[in-house]
Amino acid sequence: MSVSPIAPADKLNSAPVASHPIFNLTVLGAGAWGSALAHLAQLNGHNVQIWSRRNDLKLAEAVANADVILSAISMKGVADVAQQLQHLSIPAQAILVTATKGLDPATTQTPSQIFAEAFPQHAVVVLSGPNLSQEIEQGLPAATVLASTDQQAAETLQHMFSSEQFRVYTSPDPMGAELGGTLKNVIAIAVGVCDGLRLGTNAKSALITRALPEVIRIGMHLGATEIETFYGLSGLGDMLATCSSPLSRNYRVGHGLAQGKPLAQVLETLGGTAEGVNTAHVLMAIANREGIPTPISRQVDRLLRGRITPEQAVEALMERELKPESCDLDGF
Repeated sequence: MSVSPIAPADKLNSAPVASHPIFNLTVLGAGAWGSALAHLAQLNGHNVQIWSRRNDLKLAEAVANADVILSAISMKGVADVAQQLQHLSIPAQAILVTATKGLDPATTQTPSQIFAEAFPQHAVVVLSGPNLSQEIEQGLPAATVLASTDQQAAETLQHMFSSEQFRVYTSPDPMGAELGGTLKNVIAIAVGVCDGLRLGTNAKSALITRALPEVIRIGMHLGATEIETFYGLSGLGDMLATCSSPLSRNYRVGHGLAQGKPLAQVLETLGGTAEGVNTAHVLMAIANREGIPTPISRQVDRLLRGRITPEQAVEALMERELKPESCDLDGF
């Protein structure tokens, strides 16, 4: 299949934003999320093309004149694509953006850490928020965060993607934004289990509320700089969206497991990657190495590995030692 550059904005009856420069954007990944982001930029008049392993466009050609290179590929392909890009001639001013939410099983790094290590001279920006791609493609209102230690790069991309339907904020805490968006996928699996077992709204609300301190605890330990990040769009906002919608693949994983379906069968029906499965496994390696308490995520990992049933996972969390709620940031 060949994928050519996306049609000019006037073909979609949308005028480009005249007050800001037009950039060349290359999106790596032709899935639902990459395509949605490509359309948002294209509607603002930017020159956009999409590259994937399954089309005839060569990676070298796709990035040759790119001002912005946005990676929306699944986690399993991030390290390989970053390595390929290192051997290519990408423009010196190109901004690298990662919209992938996951952890690399080989290095336990996040996507932004992989790109920053491979391209230390380039600005790296994290895009993360409560962004269900199907709703964005439908033109429904949404908001997201662009996080980077390079404020100018974040603001450049803010203008690239912002519209009346898609509000974009900036943040100086890329690790917090990235980990908030990554770790909530594991929590979404737990919430899917909760709904699949029909445990009720009280139980689900308690689970999400207790999960937030766990995500904060992990994120701050691993390099996030602002606790407030986890109460924002890329933290609590993303968690609420992913934990409350059947459009969420990670939620559907938990829901399917609660109905007694084997994990392999559940994954076959998703139509895409549920990053929370791999994230749960890698997170446990990190938690064991760093000594981070992760009671909810640990039970999700055990469930995914087939070591416990959904009912046993719930029982394990409910039977934990009684303690004050205020100690949440130190342990569940």
